[in-house]
Amino acid sequence: MQARFEMRRWFTGKALLAAGALIAAATAFDAGRALAASEVNVYSTRQEYLISPFLDRFEEETGTKVNVVFIKEGLIERLKAEGRNTPADVVLAVDIANLAALKRADLLQPIKSAVLDENVPPAFRDPEGEWVGLTTRARVIYYSKERVDPAELSTYEDLTDPKWKGRICVRTGNHDYNVALVASLIAAHGEEKAEEIVRGVVANFARKPQGNDRAQVKAVKEGECDIAIGNTYYMGKMATNDEKPEEKEWAAATAIFFPNADGRGTHVNISGAALAKHAPHSEAGIALIEFLSGDEAQAMYAKDNFEYPIKAGVALDSMVASWGVLKPDTVNLQKIADLSPAAQKLIDRVGWQ
Repeated sequence: MQARFEMRRWFTGKALLAAGALIAAATAFDAGRALAASEVNVYSTRQEYLISPFLDRFEEETGTKVNVVFIKEGLIERLKAEGRNTPADVVLAVDIANLAALKRADLLQPIKSAVLDENVPPAFRDPEGEWVGLTTRARVIYYSKERVDPAELSTYEDLTDPKWKGRICVRTGNHDYNVALVASLIAAHGEEKAEEIVRGVVANFARKPQGNDRAQVKAVKEGECDIAIGNTYYMGKMATNDEKPEEKEWAAATAIFFPNADGRGTHVNISGAALAKHAPHSEAGIALIEFLSGDEAQAMYAKDNFEYPIKAGVALDSMVASWGVLKPDTVNLQKIADLSPAAQKLIDRVGWQ
């Protein structure tokens, strides 16, 4: 069906006058199939500077042209509106919430790939094959090197301790990163206990939640709070930002602690990929996703983005390695996605604005 669709599109635009000849029809079929293999269309919610180097490399190695649309908001609405006529083959998303929402909207199709089965651990793959993780990032505690002894830190749950009263900064509760973190607490403890924990953490906030993860590190540097919750890769981005030396100062004043390392592990989220339900170039789309899960791209993710490679055996960036050993929580992220609606309601109930 896919080949016939591509033949019809090529045939209409390029060879209408030869429609009466069987040989021309066969030629058009072959040309359409070649066109299908020579390009792949990507919709991405990840920022351009984060993924362009990988897509450029795929083009160089395979000769397959990658066409990209960067979509900050409205991805689901766009795919629904386009329906079967969508040009999208691959969707690249920033976290599990986006991927799960696409799956719930019935906008994806299962990917059958022995390569992905080998490269991506089961905890970071959809059990039904409709999305795969490409990188992980940990949701950690940033702490002031001057005012906090890391021996004081232990778990997410310990952030309810009165010793942290007025000392914690974090971004808004309705952000996907924090919704996933709360969903991980529900997965670990059940909803009632998780609500007790989150309510206790909120009671220890130093200020009204605001800003992004970088803003939390800035607040620690400036003494508004002593600890903050954020994603690991922001630390690498700030510490190496020659264009904004103030961010280097924020990073230098703080350090990273991995919560729950002695227990279930630190909560992690993913960037990931999926194959659009009506992908016109599904084979090329799968080839791109396989490339992004392979050694070369995984090493680039580690070096350029300060993320944790999804594939085992790929070396970490030296800065990432300097933060310590990450023991990730191995709960399947589809479970985190399934619990996210309950997590958002919990967040609203406890007043985490």
